[in-house]
Order: sequence, then C-alpha cells, then structure tokens
Amino acid sequence: MSQHGSDIKPGEPQPRRWKRLAIILAVAITVIGLGLGLGLGIGLKSGDDDDGDDDDNNNNDSGTPGGGTNRTTKWAPQVGASWQIILRYPMELSDSSELTPDVDVYDLDLYDNPTATFSTLQKKGKRVICYFSAGSYEDYRPDSGDFPEEDLGKELDGWPGERWLNTSSPKIRDIMAKRIALANQKGCDAIDPDNVDGFQNDNGLDLTAEDSTSFVKFLSAEAAKYKLAVGLKNAGDIIPSVLPDVDFSVNEQCAQYNECDTFAAFVDDAKPVFQIEYPKGTPDKLAKSDAEKSCDGTGAGRFSTVLKKMELDGWVQYCDGKSYETAVDEEKGH
Repeated sequence: MSQHGSDIKPGEPQPRRWKRLAIILAVAITVIGLGLGLGLGIGLKSGDDDDGDDDDNNNNDSGTPGGGTNRTTKWAPQVGASWQIILRYPMELSDSSELTPDVDVYDLDLYDNPTATFSTLQKKGKRVICYFSAGSYEDYRPDSGDFPEEDLGKELDGWPGERWLNTSSPKIRDIMAKRIALANQKGCDAIDPDNVDGFQNDNGLDLTAEDSTSFVKFLSAEAAKYKLAVGLKNAGDIIPSVLPDVDFSVNEQCAQYNECDTFAAFVDDAKPVFQIEYPKGTPDKLAKSDAEKSCDGTGAGRFSTVLKKMELDGWVQYCDGKSYETAVDEEKGH
C-alpha cells in the first residue's frame, strides 16, 4: 500500500492531503478545458469553411442511395446491374420484409408507390428508378386535368385513354418539370421517362426525331437540377444525339426485334441497358427455347435482362432461369 500515498508524508494531516488533491484536480480541469476550447474552436472554424456541406455529404454521398432534395451527387448506374421493374401495381414492402428478388435496382411507378417504399428500398441498399410517362397523356393520372386538348395527339396503339403529346409545347414541358420535381421530392435516384419515341409512331402531331431529341435534352436538364440520373426509354434512332445527356437505357424487346446492337452503344459508353423482353407463355408456359432467345439477342451480352409479362406485375424471370414474385398490392393497380 506504500505506493498509494507516495506524495503524502507519514503523519501528514488529512486536510492538507485534500488540499493537494484539490490543486491537482483544478490543474487537470484547466488543462482539459483549454483542450476542449481549442478543439471546439477548430471544429467551428472547419464548419464555417465548409458552409454546412458535411451534413449533405454524410447523408447523400455517391455511395448512399436516396437523398431527396439534399442530394449532392448523381447516381451513376453500373453496366450489368441486376434489376426488377413493376408498373402495374404498387409494391408491398416494409422495413421487416424480405426483398424478393434481392437485386440492385427497382424501377417503380412514381405515382403509385409512396415515398416510404422508395426509402425502405434505399435503406436496404437498393437504388430506385421512378417511372412516369413523359411523352403521353394518361387519363388516370392526378395531373391529367393540366393537359391542354390542343397538345394531345392520337391514342397509343393498344393503350386506350393514352395519347401522344406535343413534347415541344411549353405547357407540356412545365407539367413534366413538375413530375421531375416530384421524383426528387419523393427521393428517387433516377427517372424513367417513357414514350419519348412518338416520332417512331403514328402520333397525329407530326413529331420528328429532332422534337424527341430536344425533349430528352430538356428532361435531362431538368433532372440535373436535382442530380437525378435519367434513362432513355427505347427511341433507338436518337441514341447518337442524346447519349451524352442520359445515364442508362430502358429498352423493350430489342431481342424480339433484332435491335440490341443499336442499344449496345450504351454499354460501350459504360452505361447500362436495362432490357425487358415479353416472351410468349409467361409465366407458366414459357418454353426454355423462347427464354433463351430473349436473352441471346445479338449485342445484348452485357445487358441487364428481365423476362416479364406485358402488364409488368410482380413476376420476373432472369436469364439464369430463376423466377421470382415480388409482393404487390393488386387492389391498387391501374
């Protein structure tokens, strides 16, 4: 026990012992206080220099999905990323749900799915592409009353109630700008603006390839305001004109129509092609040969291919033959 009181002489009265301890304690507190003050000052100075960017970076760096209006970097999708697309129904998902399939990217309807679904996917480490139709009017959308009749063209073949749009109209562009702002508000990582290929269809508006090129560039510029990634949906003829403006392709049926070589320009530019094929017989009567044909389109070797039913519900099959059923709310479909 001799080392316990090595600074106190034998027989020294107790009050002096406490006095010494008090002095030591006071010195220690002073040193600690100076250290804390110096450190805090440095920290505050650093915060002032960064103008608050640290908060944004902590919440929304390029490696972290999501971010909403505070996003500081744009997601760069990778060639070969696995994915699922569901547009017919809202996805059913909770924090405790097991994700089926466990893929990198989900492409979901912007309007049908709540913000909570997007954020839950992102908490699980997934990226969210938000779908809306940019080049067509749909009579069931909440903003359908905003579309002027003079900007509506012919109905899309096979889609009653859906009509081509005059994509050069300032009013139409204003509506689409609001949709992109909504995608940002809901925390999407990217947008999938559909039906930008009106020029390749009987549209009733005399749309041209130049019109579509201009429109895609407009959508890209709007999305850039929020650092949202942008996909090109189909529209193979304008790829050379817009490839620098978009971040990925969402393609339908390039294998079926022998067009995959056209979309290979994306992977050559280190941008993914999310390919959808609709082989006959899905899901229960899908022949192995038809599935293989859908996956073996010339030039599609590095595409991210899914086999789907035309209604784009929760069922999906991949080129390894594995199929999955994602939980959806069939009572809220359209």
